Amino acid sequence: QVQLVESGGGLVQAGGSLRLSCAASRSIFSINTMGWYRQAPGKQRELVADITSGGRTNYADSVKGRFTISRDNAKNTVYLQMNSLKPEDTAVYYCNVVAALNVFWGQGTQVTVSS
Repeated sequence: QVQLVESGGGLVQAGGSLRLSCAASRSIFSINTMGWYRQAPGKQRELVADITSGGRTNYADSVKGRFTISRDNAKNTVYLQMNSLKPEDTAVYYCNVVAALNVFWGQGTQVTVSS
């Protein structure tokens, strides 16, 4: 069974930076899109950013210009560099992998931005 292991969350002051990482526990057949979602208390889970196998990226309007998603296909790993963090970025961040036969989710990592 594949597990997605996330790391890099934590507490940071507004204006600071964090880098999230998500690695698959083993090789995943035919990965298409890798991405990050987030869910704040009392809100629905929302897409933050994703990246296709060809490197095309997509960002939520709220994070454009501040967050950068990247991936290492050889390592089945996806990263999210988050700069200029705001208190409204506070949420649990979930890694997501869409493959030919399955969709996988990470367990979530907490990001808290203090004002």
